[in-house]
Amino acid sequence: MTVLLLVALLVLPLLWLPLIALAARHSRRAAGFAAGAAMLSGLAALAALAPQVFAGQVITATLPWFPEWGLDLALRLDGLGLLFVILIDGIGLLVVLYAYYYMPEADRLGRFYMLLLGFAAGMLGIVLAENILLLVLAWEVTSLASFLLIAYKFREREARIPARTALAVTGGGGLALLAGMILLGKMSGSFALSDILVRGDIVRADPLYPVMLVLVLLGVFTKSAQFPFHFWLPGAMAAPTPVSAYLHSATLVKAGVFVLARFYPVLSGTELWFTLVTTTGAFTFVFGAYRALFKNDFKGLLAYSTISHLGLIVMLFGLGTALAPVAAVFHIINHAVFKASLFMVAGIVDHECGTRDMRRVAGMFKVMPITATLGILAAGAMAGVPFLNGFLSKEMFFAAAVAKPLPGLWTWLLPAIATVGGILSVGYSARFVHDVFFNGDAVDLPRIPHEPVRWIRLPVEVLVGLVLLVGLLPQLALGPILRLASGAVLMAPVPPFTLALWHGFNLPLVMSIAALGGGAFYYLRRETLYSFHARLTRLLPGHGLDAVAFERAYAGAATAAQAIVRAIDHQSIRQYLALLFGLAIALATWSWFGAAETGLAGPLPLAAVDAPALFAFAALLIGLGGTLWFHRSGLLALVFLSVIGLVAVLVFVRFAAPDLALTQVAVEVATITLLVLALRYLPRNIAAAAPVDTRRWRDAILAAVGGTGTALLCYAMLTRPFETISGFYTAQALPGGGGTNVVNVILVDFRGFDTLGEIAVLAMAALGVQALLAGLKLTPAATNARPAETQFIMLRMMMQPLLPLALAVAAYIFLRGHNLPGGGFVAGMIAAMALMMQYIAGGAAFAEKHLRIDYIRILGAGLLIAAATGIASLAFGAPFLASAHAGIAVPVIGHVELASAMIFDLGILLTVFAALMLILTELAVLRRHEPVL
Repeated sequence: MTVLLLVALLVLPLLWLPLIALAARHSRRAAGFAAGAAMLSGLAALAALAPQVFAGQVITATLPWFPEWGLDLALRLDGLGLLFVILIDGIGLLVVLYAYYYMPEADRLGRFYMLLLGFAAGMLGIVLAENILLLVLAWEVTSLASFLLIAYKFREREARIPARTALAVTGGGGLALLAGMILLGKMSGSFALSDILVRGDIVRADPLYPVMLVLVLLGVFTKSAQFPFHFWLPGAMAAPTPVSAYLHSATLVKAGVFVLARFYPVLSGTELWFTLVTTTGAFTFVFGAYRALFKNDFKGLLAYSTISHLGLIVMLFGLGTALAPVAAVFHIINHAVFKASLFMVAGIVDHECGTRDMRRVAGMFKVMPITATLGILAAGAMAGVPFLNGFLSKEMFFAAAVAKPLPGLWTWLLPAIATVGGILSVGYSARFVHDVFFNGDAVDLPRIPHEPVRWIRLPVEVLVGLVLLVGLLPQLALGPILRLASGAVLMAPVPPFTLALWHGFNLPLVMSIAALGGGAFYYLRRETLYSFHARLTRLLPGHGLDAVAFERAYAGAATAAQAIVRAIDHQSIRQYLALLFGLAIALATWSWFGAAETGLAGPLPLAAVDAPALFAFAALLIGLGGTLWFHRSGLLALVFLSVIGLVAVLVFVRFAAPDLALTQVAVEVATITLLVLALRYLPRNIAAAAPVDTRRWRDAILAAVGGTGTALLCYAMLTRPFETISGFYTAQALPGGGGTNVVNVILVDFRGFDTLGEIAVLAMAALGVQALLAGLKLTPAATNARPAETQFIMLRMMMQPLLPLALAVAAYIFLRGHNLPGGGFVAGMIAAMALMMQYIAGGAAFAEKHLRIDYIRILGAGLLIAAATGIASLAFGAPFLASAHAGIAVPVIGHVELASAMIFDLGILLTVFAALMLILTELAVLRRHEPVL
């Protein structure tokens, strides 16, 4: 039960996605309830596991996936994971409620909530991962999901460019993190987090430690917006405010600091760690606070304040003092609470005023006093005002900065940086409060502001209540969870500390007083500061244009890439094939001369050549020659091409492979039929005879060498002894797979994962064909179109009664496939061919009337059924795609063997059928668009 609850923590957001999609079709309210239930169900599962974690247990669950590569589906819940799950699901629940009232009425919210839950699942994957490669996979999921959330208003350029910038920066950092994690796994000898966390001495002593550390920190710094990778975060303000509240408080930007916390026992404790982490964090702390002072967009101010506070947390993890990691975890909690409430307040003000410009928004305390009070309290926490939660973690930060021993004047450097950053934090917090809620009257607002509806304020009230509760009763409110999470970070006993408002008169208190007083004075004399900033901007014209510089670099790289592609790629199939065969010949030649044994013939004699083999060889030559001779006449070329396919069928029959023969027949008929249908859109004479030039000589030589080499390779293999695993499959097909058709059992049971990948590729190919043909219009000169639809009356009369018979044959072939030649693939082909023939007989009118079905949904249903069959086995403790079978006695019929793999086979049938029909219907639609002669 514990393992199931742990797995549920991760998969619940994904399981709720279909329900949200269905609920959104009904109403906004239903979508909101479904999304809220998803977050609430995660909290319920966590509540059931929390007692074990508080008792000191580390809950793990492992499902072997690719153990040879070190990749397992392994999850872990300890104190740190517990804290982050509370933040992700708890604040996520409040964001869901806030978004319901914030987002426009016209938005049915289905897409928004699905993206939000997909993002939450990615974050949960990061914090619950026991395998570090799984952590990287979830890391990339958050990058993609955040890209989609930032670009939620994708029709607006202001949303697309910041989303692309965020994806480029965080995606690039993700690649560095992947390399770093692979190195870390190799250095520690394991990819399991439980093993890595106890091998810190081994990792730090490894010569590759500096390289690995830099790679991991690149991933951390890009995701957590540390200088110089900070510029993507302010641009992410293009996302709707609920997204900003979620990304800036509990999720995206916290992923980086989570990795610092998670790997703290392994990576910390070296001079390189202290130098890189502390320096980057300290500079980002001050730089972000300074930039926040001059933002006129109050969401931009909050964005730079997030950068600053993330720098503070990073700096704490780098200090290496006893209480610094505890202070970092404490500030992660406090920052998540007050920053989520601040963004929600900012969203309410924006929603009511119609602008975020603080030069226009003013005096909001008079028109919305309740919202203003909530915003003032949250901003006070951000500034570190006493009796609010931010004051406690900020004072603990000052204490950690003072406690770090450094030689000479460096002893005062860290406390000075901490104090300056604190002064700037008070300054931008004071500006937010004064300029938005006081500062006279508003100027030329697009809307008349007033207090919002009660329910949109409820999430803010809950968060601000936590700000006050932690500020007044810190030990009671956060003491146990802070000790639990800090212990998971340190992997050692937590040093003694006390969460209290008064620790006596000491240097950290003096620093807090200096920060509050200095920040207030700083803001009162802000005109002087603004003048200095203006002069600095004139001296450094590039200052503040980080995002612009990145966009220019991105555009330059894209232009260069296009120029390179144009230079080397002439969009010629002839060129692609020449490069492919040339590379294959080169690799084969290199392998041949590099092998220890270079003899061509092996010790075994070749099998005797008989009359059927000679007949097949002659038929192949005739088909090949006819195809080459008549290739400018499309129909004749297809006739001879079908001869080659028929010979392949006869070869399979000859060597007792009826399954392959049946499949080959179906594939040949379907392929040739589709090609015949496509001929009507091609010119009657594809091309005149081209002159013999160097390209044709090159092609002839490549073809001759490639064909000869393939023949020699076959000869070398057939004259050498070899062993196969066919005996295992033959022996285990019935007892292990519940079927006597060995080929089908291999496809749907023993090698089911391969088959799942193959039908996924088939689905992607069908979607690619649809994308290529969708909306295409052909000119009369490029087609074989006739003035009117040709009606084949006899063919229509024959095809209509044959349709139910063909579908019955498809059902028969499917049902018997586990024990006799057949199966889902062939059945899907037969069903699709039955409808193809109906289209050939009835023409475009038939297709328009009877074939306009949403085949993409059928395609998705087939893939979902196939994947769900594999996932269902996990619930029974079996590997992914494991099959179960049992024999039952049926009256009259007798003993019947049933296997769960038949459900997987049904998914194959639907995918194959939908892929072929999607291509067919796109050809039919193309027919309607073309001008007729």
